[in-house]
Order: sequence, then structure tokens, then C-alpha cells
Amino acid sequence: MSHTLAHLNSTDQKRQLKQAMQQCRQRTLALFKGIDYDTCCRQAHPEFSPVGWHLGHIAYTEALWLLEHSAKKPRQFSEFGHLFIADGIPKAERQKLPTLAEIQVYLDTIRTRVLDYLEIANLNQQERLWRWLIQHESQHSETIAFVLELLKVQDSAAVQCSPSTQHLSEMIEIPAGYFEMGDDSIEALDNERLVHKVYLDAYSIDRYPTTCGQYQEFINAGGYQNPEWWSDAGWQWQQQAQVTQPLYWHNAIADHPVSGVSWYEAQAYAQFVGKRLPTEAEWEKAASWDATHECRYTYPWGNTALDPHKCNHDCAIAQTTSVNSYPNGQSTYGCYDMLGNVWEWTASLFQGYSGFTHYPYIGYSQVYFDEQHYVLRGGSWATRPWALRCSFRNWYHPYIRQIFAGFRCAK
Repeated sequence: MSHTLAHLNSTDQKRQLKQAMQQCRQRTLALFKGIDYDTCCRQAHPEFSPVGWHLGHIAYTEALWLLEHSAKKPRQFSEFGHLFIADGIPKAERQKLPTLAEIQVYLDTIRTRVLDYLEIANLNQQERLWRWLIQHESQHSETIAFVLELLKVQDSAAVQCSPSTQHLSEMIEIPAGYFEMGDDSIEALDNERLVHKVYLDAYSIDRYPTTCGQYQEFINAGGYQNPEWWSDAGWQWQQQAQVTQPLYWHNAIADHPVSGVSWYEAQAYAQFVGKRLPTEAEWEKAASWDATHECRYTYPWGNTALDPHKCNHDCAIAQTTSVNSYPNGQSTYGCYDMLGNVWEWTASLFQGYSGFTHYPYIGYSQVYFDEQHYVLRGGSWATRPWALRCSFRNWYHPYIRQIFAGFRCAK
């Protein structure tokens, strides 16, 4: 979308924005089909709010930035302000929610007023904000997807996967040299900016994400019981968490990527196989850089738009797929599944690039530059298209395993 918008007049831009907002909303609401009030209000994990809260928060954020900040209109639904603001009541107290019908009225009313405002909005000044809000909803939509998956997770018998076939263990040599990292497009979030040159020594990276079949070998070898493979912090976490398999292991299929692992588990597996996690720069170069033409791409395959034949995303399949399912989506270096399927942990702590400027507020990215959050790249099967590109950065504490996260190794 970004590569055509520069050529569009304001009317066309507004039409495209409206279409994207409506598509994004339809996909968010589709997740709530057949969901009862109890499910809307249940907290699946202390780190995450109930799914109904996310729905209200989407409406609150849209109203705050577009109607109050931009259009200078008074607050509507003031009774919801304290409930749905991100840093309001603690997550554990977000379980007494309005009914789904009431939240739907809130969403619809705010959206109607927002689209009315879009007709007169000055996109020369505001386009970045509108695009940020579409991505904000996309991110919460994915959170809703994995919280619903969490609610399904119950203690189940350990799954056994057949060992991986050899061809899924290939590594790709990435030659030394400079590449461009980051994104300056209108969609780019504050933490993706600014584009900058990075020099990397030669390294190797796995062609595919680590599969369940490969991870089964770690489990079979007693990987969860052996401190040899774990960092000190990781082993301390493991001793407390007492986990013996990935969180979403009930869905494990040998040639699908492992999903639902913490950074600590990913790092322990990498040690076990004599590798390591890639830095986010190594990951991004392997995903987006075309060394022949000395240019970076928005997507691994180039700048042509996302489609269902390139990667597993947008809840289209609603689960992981085999790591070699999308030959049309590989990067110029030949890496598969760099976008979609599962997020991939990197070795890098989340921090701002040189010249970082927060947008639209300090709390979006900057407060997480605390040396306690690790970067994930690539998106998952539940990531919406508006939040899927090679430069997109996600971040979580190393003990979080509730997201659809896996990894690939480097050397």
C-alpha cells in the first residue's frame, strides 16, 4: 500500500484509509463470533487483559487520538475512560466489563464519528496517525487471537513428533557487508525509524524456523532438565516455571515451526544444537536485503503486496503451516517463513535506533527501552497485513511464552 499512496490525491487516500479501517475492524470482530460474556471477561494469564477489554481499548484509543486530540471534540462515553485506558486499572481488575453488545455500541459510535471526521481531516498532517491507529488495532487483534488460544490450552498428554528430515536443517551463508536497516515510510512505527546502514560480518542463519520435530530432539535429550544448555537467568526461570514442553505443543506437527516458547527456551535450544539466536540486524538482513541490487525490500520477496500465497498470516488458516509451504515468499537469500507463521525471538534487547523520536507518545515504544525486553521479528499466522513487514519490531520479556513465538538459529 505504501508504494502507491504517494501518487494518490487526498480523496483516494481517504478512501483507502477508510477501506483499510473497515477491513481491519471486520477481522477483529470476526474473532468474537460465538464468544460468550464469560469468555470476554476471563483473564487467561496475569500478563494479558481479557479479550473484551482489548475491544473497548481499540475504541478508546481511536476516540482519544482522532476525536479528542485531532478534531478537538469533547470525550464521549466518559464512563469508559478509566476502564479502557492502557495504564488505568490493573490487568487483574479488568474482568468486570460492559456486555459485548455495549462495547459494540461504543465501537460503532466512535467509528461512525471517526469516519465523519475523516471527510474533513488534513491528511498532510495526520496520515501517519491514521496509519498508526490501524496498526494499533491490528496488534490488539493479534493479542485477542492468542488470548483466545490460551483459553483453549489445557493440560494434555505430551505430544511426540517424528524427527525432522534433514533438508529442514539447512543454513544459509550471508556474506559480510553493509545493509540498510529500518523503515522511514509513512506506516513505519517510531521504533522502526530511522533507516540506517549497518555492517555485519559473515554469518549463517537457518533457512527455516526451528520445527517441532527438531525441538522434540531437545525434549527427548532431557533439555528441560539439564542446566548445561540454559543461561543462569533461563535456568532460574525454568526451575520456577517447571515447564516440560512449549505452550502450544498440543498442536505440534513435525514440520511446523515450534510455537509458544519463551526467549529462554529458544536460547537453550540454540545452545543445545551448537548455535545461537540471530541478532535482529542479522535477522533483518537475511529477510529484507537484496545484495545484488543493494536495496532493502518491505517484504522478503520484494515490494509487491502481501497475499495468501506468500506467507501464513491474517488468521487465514488459523494455525501454523509447514515451514516450507511458501516458496514464493522466500527472501533473496533463500530464507523461508521470514514473515508470518510464528514470531521469531532474536538475541537483541529492544532499544531505539539512532535518531529515535517517540510517536505518538512516549509510552508506545520508549518506555520499553529498559534492557528487559527482547525483540521478536516476522509476525505470526494471526498478524494482520498492516503490521507485517521485514522492519516491524515486536518486544516482550524473555519469560513470555503465551504469544505465537518460535525462532530460527544462527551461527
